[in-house]
Amino acid sequence: MKLIVGLGNPDPNFDGTRHNVGFATIEVLAAANNLDWQQKDKFKSSVAEGVLDGEKVILLKPRTYYNLSGDAVLAVKQFYKLENPDILILHDELALPFGIIRSRLGGADAGNNGVKSIISAIGEDFARIRIGIANEHTTNQDAADFVLGHFNHDENKALVEVKKHALLMAEAFIRGEFDHTTIEV
Repeated sequence: MKLIVGLGNPDPNFDGTRHNVGFATIEVLAAANNLDWQQKDKFKSSVAEGVLDGEKVILLKPRTYYNLSGDAVLAVKQFYKLENPDILILHDELALPFGIIRSRLGGADAGNNGVKSIISAIGEDFARIRIGIANEHTTNQDAADFVLGHFNHDENKALVEVKKHALLMAEAFIRGEFDHTTIEV
């Protein structure tokens, strides 16, 4: 069994923001596999479940808000008795330029409060897909304002490819073929 978590904020006001690229990406994975989202209060999340590539997969969008995502991940981990290497987190990464996607296993939070919350709750040895969001305006704004801002027109057009490559990495994770990879879109 695999748990794939997209990080984001549940309020519709955050739709289309850089901080919600994890939600947006996991929603494409659910739609591509005809999986329906259900509210699961015991997991503090929206959940979609199915069998992908012969593996039971749980897709999770925490409803705890981004910075408290660890609460939801811990609830699912404990309920299903999952090990950290069976957990994949998809999240925005301010330290990477837009169009760069990196996968890795373990590591520090790199200042990402959602990842910090998850590490605090379950430890750091889970898989990650880091989706770069930085652009030429990153240093001109407060980091919180930037991540909560919307993608510009060109970025929105390129997001289709970004999400496609992030999903290829997620599918490799499901098949047990996850590796440290960097892709530039």
